[in-house]
Amino acid sequence: MTSTSSQMSPLRAVDLGTLAVMAFSGEAPDGDMPYLLAYSLGDGEGGPEGSASAIRQLLTDNGIPVGETLIDGSKHPSLPLTLLVEGGQAVVRMPHLNAQCVAPTEWLAAVGERGYAYFLFATRAWPVAQPGKPVAPEDLTAFAGDEDTLLSAAHVLLPARSLRG
Repeated sequence: MTSTSSQMSPLRAVDLGTLAVMAFSGEAPDGDMPYLLAYSLGDGEGGPEGSASAIRQLLTDNGIPVGETLIDGSKHPSLPLTLLVEGGQAVVRMPHLNAQCVAPTEWLAAVGERGYAYFLFATRAWPVAQPGKPVAPEDLTAFAGDEDTLLSAAHVLLPARSLRG
């Protein structure tokens, strides 16, 4: 029998596993939508389940709900999650996490037009998408569009900032 404590244990970075962020754009009824997908390879000490639990804790500790709720970051100025777009890069920061990725031209144009990106932080591991290696569009669609991924992820409309103000 497994029991759980009502107290949260401190977050350990090794439990998160290798984290990656990917920028891509997709069609929406009102034009291109810039997406940022954050995920773990599931290679933390506790495997994919341990990584999922650690990501859930990271999000919860920072007041970011997991599930179907969409948070509009522009309405929550104290949200400890930021997006900086500069020099063709997307940089995401939150406590215990700093990640950056090269952003495609289409993504940069879409985020420039909208002023925000749809940030999806998956708690579900995605070991197929190795950082720095291309991902087939059908693999991205299969993972990011999967109901289990979407229902177990955090969803945030994240305002884009730049160094130029």
